[in-house]
Amino acid sequence: MTAVAREARVVHAAAAALLAFAVGAVVLRGVAEPRVALAFTALIALGECVRITLPGDREQAPIGAAGALAYALLGPLRGVPTAHGMLQVVAVTGVGLLLAWLPGFALPGFALPWLRGCRAGRGRPGPVGRARPGRPHRRPPWADPARRDSAARRLLGVGFAAAVFQPLYTGGLVDRYSPDGPAYGAFLTAVAALAALCDATLAALLRRSAAGLESGLRFPAALEDELRSLFGIGSAIVATGMLVSLAAGEVGLWALPLFCTPLLLAQVSFRRAAAVRATTGQTIASLARATEVAGYTPHGHARRVADTACALGRELGLGTRELALLEYAALMHDVGQLSLVEPVPDGATALLPCAEQQRIARLGSEVIRRTGVPRQVAEQVARLADPVLGTAGGDGSVALAARIIRVANAHDDLLTAARGRGLGEAVGRLEALEVLRLGRGRVYDARVVDALARVGG
Repeated sequence: MTAVAREARVVHAAAAALLAFAVGAVVLRGVAEPRVALAFTALIALGECVRITLPGDREQAPIGAAGALAYALLGPLRGVPTAHGMLQVVAVTGVGLLLAWLPGFALPGFALPWLRGCRAGRGRPGPVGRARPGRPHRRPPWADPARRDSAARRLLGVGFAAAVFQPLYTGGLVDRYSPDGPAYGAFLTAVAALAALCDATLAALLRRSAAGLESGLRFPAALEDELRSLFGIGSAIVATGMLVSLAAGEVGLWALPLFCTPLLLAQVSFRRAAAVRATTGQTIASLARATEVAGYTPHGHARRVADTACALGRELGLGTRELALLEYAALMHDVGQLSLVEPVPDGATALLPCAEQQRIARLGSEVIRRTGVPRQVAEQVARLADPVLGTAGGDGSVALAARIIRVANAHDDLLTAARGRGLGEAVGRLEALEVLRLGRGRVYDARVVDALARVGG
């Protein structure tokens, strides 16, 4: 077992041990404020059934996360102090997560996503794990590693927030500040921010573990991605959790539906944004295929260049957004060849004179600008043939992405030429890497060539 895999197992084991201890403690001493605990359990369970997929294939349950955070930060309820404590917060969160995993927990409009993949018969769901004909196989939640990672993060993150807030509240230290005053709000904000940071750290750790060592994903890059995501739906989750905990002091449990409804509407906006991204992806895939269908590039060339470019980008520490833009540009880097009267032999633009490479890059950039693809993609393609020596100019991330694609494209062109001469795969890779090293620092960026050698170019 690798060190990365052990880290994930430690996180899962810690979450399971914390939940078992919390449930045992609550069972022994009894449930404090059962009506409140039941309300938050139902909110967390329902929130787990309404999930969204964020950029980078992150799954998130905003309402469930906000409900758990609100319970961890819950002080007075309609002016009456609460006494549920940290362990009951963890227990309620864990029970809510487990309820959402049960096949029978499905209310109208909140059916578990995996039930839609089960075979139906006279209104009854079919056997778990057996997909309906013509539909993709869907795993139950407990068999999905991403859902298990999410549950472990939720338990540990909420446990951390409750461990900071609840002892101070039940011990009377927070009572020195009026719940209506700014100091109390500042304290809640600080605890919520620390909880968000804890969740982002765990998410980065588990994401790197899921990707594996061979992906080249480094922990700092993964953590940077998770911290950036906090400014999207993450900030809405934290704000909603704080508002529910504050409003519950005045209006009681009515704060749960009152302040979680806007977050549900925000999820609809994120789903629409995801649909736009899917349309963009389809446009890019069609453009990438156009050069292959027209006979300008070998079959699969764009996909191979994109895969190599993304591997290099991860090795060089690019974040999720930068990697997505890099993949788009790599897929469409040869679109400019459609303007050529005669195709380049084997589509090997890396073997053309520099002036011709620059002309093809500019033409491709003009085509991309008219497709509605993010402008950074067109800028990356336009700069594919920029000289490495001298000042980069403009956006440094754009220049680095263009240089990554240039190395990835040349690598695939050289491999294709080696195969055409009958060389084996291993010999062809060594020869291609040697050619790139000869141009290191003059034609190709030295950092990118070194990264290609590390990732197994």
